[in-house]
Amino acid sequence: MKPKSSSCEVSWFSALCDDDYEFLGTPDPRLKSSWEHCRDIVMAAETGGFDNILLPSGYALGIDSTAFAAAIAAITRRIRLLLAVRVGETWPPQLARQIATLDQISGLRSGEAGAGNEVSRLTINIISSDMPGETLASAPRYARTVEVMQILKTILNGQPLDHQGEHYKLALDPPGVTTVTGTCPPLYFGGLSPDAREAAARAADVYLMWPDTMPAVQAILDDMRARAAAHGRTLKFGYRVHVVVRETETEARAAADRLLSHLDAATGDAIRARSLDSQSVGVQRQAELRAAAGNEGYVEDNLWTGIGRARSGCGAAIVGDPDQVLAKLNAYQAMGMDAFVLSGYPHAAECDLFARHVLPRLNHGPLLV
Repeated sequence: MKPKSSSCEVSWFSALCDDDYEFLGTPDPRLKSSWEHCRDIVMAAETGGFDNILLPSGYALGIDSTAFAAAIAAITRRIRLLLAVRVGETWPPQLARQIATLDQISGLRSGEAGAGNEVSRLTINIISSDMPGETLASAPRYARTVEVMQILKTILNGQPLDHQGEHYKLALDPPGVTTVTGTCPPLYFGGLSPDAREAAARAADVYLMWPDTMPAVQAILDDMRARAAAHGRTLKFGYRVHVVVRETETEARAAADRLLSHLDAATGDAIRARSLDSQSVGVQRQAELRAAAGNEGYVEDNLWTGIGRARSGCGAAIVGDPDQVLAKLNAYQAMGMDAFVLSGYPHAAECDLFARHVLPRLNHGPLLV
């Protein structure tokens, strides 16, 4: 258990992959991914006081996350950037150079992390992706991802590299381009399959999980602590979930229902089917939660699975008044969550609501690993 009073990192989400709606499943030209729209979400999150912001990545939809990160780093000052990178599509030494360059552009964040304590503003969300057109089996794909994380840590920690793995054989001098701290930014990584869990235990810094019931979350935390310990390591933990917060629970539930008011089943099925991760173990678990929920979509108190009817991946939201949302987050934190990656629809509007109603009541700050 984690002390309830300890600090947690609270992140928001910028919809780089065409994932912003007023009504789920109904495209809105005003909310389509663009530099201007995604920039405005990031600026709203920085103004609202969030610690970090997830910049998602995909090769089929939306705008490029790495190019966006370079641009947004130059115009933000405080918020950290959680850049998602699809490691199956990259050559690790070049990715390390990109990360070091982005880290230099974004610079340091100081103050809230502790007296005299400065942290890099760049953090990395590792995605265990295939190359476009490639389908690698789970075990070798995650083994390749572990190699990438190990290579990145060696290079970005300023060390010479002699890596002789199954997927990469590299011998390199210490890099000429380094991060502002001289160390590798924290690596956030998620996945529910046994292969994904083992990859996180071996090489990640922060293990991210999607919404689930309280007992299931506790079981995942227990399993991941044991897996990491078997490798002589410890992990930080993060929870990725949507939020719908309003002044009263009735208003919050009405807002959640409104999100689905223009959705038909066929459209929802099509949205989920075209996602790159539609067959993953994590996505299958989100489908199981929806099936277990009651007619109104709540699988437990204040955890609503309706979001997943029109979205692959993270498919549930904390829905309630400020006290209820805060209590739910505090309960997760007491279980051991060190970070939250939140989102809501439309992203800029829900960002403002959470920043006004809940964020000031959380003891939060950038995650140190």
